[in-house]
Formats: sequence, structure tokens, C-alpha cells
Amino acid sequence: MTSEVIIDVKENEVSIAILEDKDLVEYQKAPREASFSVGNIYLAKVKKIMSGLNASFVDVGYEREAFLHYLDLGLQYSSFEKYLKQVESDRRTLFPFAKATRLPDLPKDGSIANVVSQGHDVLVQIVKEPISTKGPRLSCDISFAGRYLVLIPFGEKVNVSSKIKNGEERARLKQLIYSIKPKNYGVIVRTVAEGLRLEDLKSELSVLIKRWEDTLRKIQNAQSRPSLVFEETSRTVALLRDLFNPSYENIYVNDKDVYEEVRQYVQLIAPDRVGIVKLYTGTLPIFDNFNVTKQLKSGFGKTVNFKHGAYLIIEHTEAMHVVDVNSGNRSRGVEGQEANALDCNLSAADELARQLRLRDMGGIIIVDFIDMNLAEDRQLLYERMCKNMQKDRARHNILPLSKFGLMQITRQRVRPAMDVNVEETCPTCFGKGKIKSSILFTDSLEHKISYLINKVGQKKFKLYVHPYVAAYINKGFWSLKRKWQLRYGFGFSVIPSQELAFLEYKFYDTKGQFIDMKENTDEF
Repeated sequence: MTSEVIIDVKENEVSIAILEDKDLVEYQKAPREASFSVGNIYLAKVKKIMSGLNASFVDVGYEREAFLHYLDLGLQYSSFEKYLKQVESDRRTLFPFAKATRLPDLPKDGSIANVVSQGHDVLVQIVKEPISTKGPRLSCDISFAGRYLVLIPFGEKVNVSSKIKNGEERARLKQLIYSIKPKNYGVIVRTVAEGLRLEDLKSELSVLIKRWEDTLRKIQNAQSRPSLVFEETSRTVALLRDLFNPSYENIYVNDKDVYEEVRQYVQLIAPDRVGIVKLYTGTLPIFDNFNVTKQLKSGFGKTVNFKHGAYLIIEHTEAMHVVDVNSGNRSRGVEGQEANALDCNLSAADELARQLRLRDMGGIIIVDFIDMNLAEDRQLLYERMCKNMQKDRARHNILPLSKFGLMQITRQRVRPAMDVNVEETCPTCFGKGKIKSSILFTDSLEHKISYLINKVGQKKFKLYVHPYVAAYINKGFWSLKRKWQLRYGFGFSVIPSQELAFLEYKFYDTKGQFIDMKENTDEF
């Protein structure tokens, strides 16, 4: 299996698609200036104590206050609190972390009211982004994730990923980390560190320690509460940090700045693989060129077709996700209804595992498979689902089919489920139900081109239209495009985009900035 990463950088957002054998399996989209991302660390202030919940609400600057439970304070909360007071007491000299005092662990059955109070300053890290009407979820157990290691200030143990099965390798890695780990730090060794040399581990450990020290200096000089003292790396680099593996054949980026950022990161973690990072300079939108747009349109939405007319219906609610498996117009196989139901369910399990990763669905997922009478068939379906989910990085748990034919799945949720609206709003009537004559659409485009060039003075720009419209404009030797270029100059180009609806269009300047020329805002 081969994997490719496609990174689409736009003016306001970055979209990342991961393809496995050309099939879209993961999709992430985030604002370029994303705030409240998982991993960010804030020096914040407690706003309310909720004794009944044994939790508090903390102001981190989000419109809704963030949630901090007592169990998320961490065992070493008292050590953090004492050390932070020492840091804030001297704004010139940073108190050495190696000399920090470790205090006894917090009791697991304690009360938050006995530990923090309203107006109390706390150092918190976001562990869940804001979801729906809920604010961010916080933890005082601070950690810094790298490619091979996770650094935990005030930790004391070295733990090795359970996915490293070789006992000798686990012992070797643990011994290496203990030999280079400074006092007052704990370390988790990640799966990808298997087989690494001491130099590689030591290099990353020093980088993570520097991040913690830089965070302490920001705490030392923080003037207000809340204050962002550590910002997680960009979504692009963070995704690559967690996902990068030797099977990647190519990483395509359509923005030069992000290309350099990704290239530098790959050069840091895998110098021999830096050649796979490539700058995309094609005319077509990058997602159109790699068939991502079409897969997004077909892979999201309420109904998802998969094999021989069968389909899934996926509903999202506040409490859970519900999936119904339907055989559709499949013809019954020669082996009967039971064999047909098994075949359909197994195919549905393959598609569902892809959908969970693609949409990043988390929480509780209830799946209503087609009823099967044989216990061995139900067990086979359960085993198939477990096998499919082995590729999923998120923590998950799968239960066998219940007597009602329902499968229950729980999957780690750290950010809102990815939801791509595949329905298209009419770009010409804007929901009014009536449009101008379609035959005049190209005349309207010409008016806008004339307006941009002759009145606005925008000589160079790109016009994106639906592929069918682009084919019509470019049709023939004496095409509409050629006529327009002879009339208005050769500074513009017409580019097909699968993202647009049939009579939709978008203008962009040479720097990629959107030019607003909507139908309902002009006077043509």
C-alpha cells in the first residue's frame, strides 16, 4: 500500500487529504490562524468552582469557559503550582527546573474545592477542542509531543509504547532514555522510536526540553490572564508528526511557504526522505488534480454508496452517531439471503472504518447492520471490523453485535467530527427560486471581466468555473476565451474547478486573494 499527502493551502484555511492507494482515507481542515488547538498551553484563571461536578470552569479566552475536572489536575499539580510561583516571583532569572521540589501526589479521591479557588492562576493544556456548545477540555498534566518522544515535566518514569512488542527493544529504549533524561522529567517513548540510536533520541529530547524552557520564560513575563504561553505547531506539521511513515511516496503542497515549512520538518525527522515533499504548480486546483474533490463530494453527506448498490445512512446527533446499513438494489445471491447479508455487512464494515477516519467521528457510534441468523457470521463481521480499525490512530473500542443486530463503537474524540457540506446552494438565485436565463451566463461573465479590467484596473486574474462551463468557454479554435483575450488582453485565465456548482464562479488575483464579484452585489 502506498500513501500520499495532498495539502491545499487557501487564503483562510488549510485542508489536508491522505490517500492510500489513491483512495481518500483521512481529511483535515483548519483555519490558517487556528486558535484553541489541542496541545496549546495557557496561563489562565479559574472562574467558577462546581463542587457537584468536582470540577471548575477556566477562562482561556474562548467564548465559553473551558472545563477542568479534578482528575485532570494531574498527580503533580502541587509541584507545578509551587514551581510556577517561584518562576513568577523573579522576572529576571529563571529558577532552574532541575532544582524544583517534587511535592506529594494529589489524592485521587480529593475535592477540587480544596485545591483551587475562584481567581486562582492555573497552567493548563487543551486536550479537546471546543465541540458544539461545549468549551475546550483542559488538563494540568502538561506534555510536549515530538516525533519519537513525549516529554512530561514533573514526571519520573520512562514508559515505552505498548505497540513495541519486543522485550529486549523495550528494555534498550528505556535504558537509553534513563541515561540522558534530566531530573524532574518523565518520558513516553513512541512506537516510531523502535530501533533508533541514542543520538536521535537525545536530539529530540533536547528540542522538547527547550520548548518547556521557552514556555517557562513566557510564563515569567506574562502580564495578563489568560495568556498563551505555548502554541502547538501548525496543523500541517502536527499531522505529519503523528502520521509520517516510510510508505509515503509524495507530499504535495500548493503554497511555497507551507512547502518550505513541511520540507524543513521532513528534513529534520527523515533527511533521506526529503525528496518526497513537492511543490504543486499546476493550473488545476490541487484537490481536483488528485481526484480529492470528487471523493469528498461522494464520501460525505447523509448517504454514502459503497458496493453493488448498497449504501450507508449516517446521522449525527448531539449524543452519538448513528449508522444504518442498507442493501439497496442488490440482487439476491445464489447462496441465499444469509450469504447476501454477510457479504453486504462485510463491505459495509470496510467502508465504515474508512468513514470513521475520514470524518474523524468520535464518541459513541451505533451501527445497525443487516440481520444475520448465524452466530459464526456475526463473529466474522466483528473480527472484520476489528481488523479494519487497526489502521485507526484514535483510541477505540468495539463490542460484538448485540441481540438486536447493533454494533457499538466508541472512538476517541479530541475535535469536532469533520462535516463537509456536499449540497450546493444555487449560486445565481441564492435560494429565491428564480434565476436569469442560463444562456446569458457567459455574457454576465464577460461583463465582469470587462468591469475588472477597465474599471477596477485588475489586469491579471484567474476565473474559476464549473468544468462543463470551462469546456464550453474553451471550445474550438475561435473560442469565447480567445475572443475575450483579444478584446480585454491576455492577463486572465479560465480554470475548471470541481468544487463549484454549475453556474457558480470565483475570481482570484495572482496572489490568490478572492475578488468578490457576486451576482447579488453588482449592477450588471
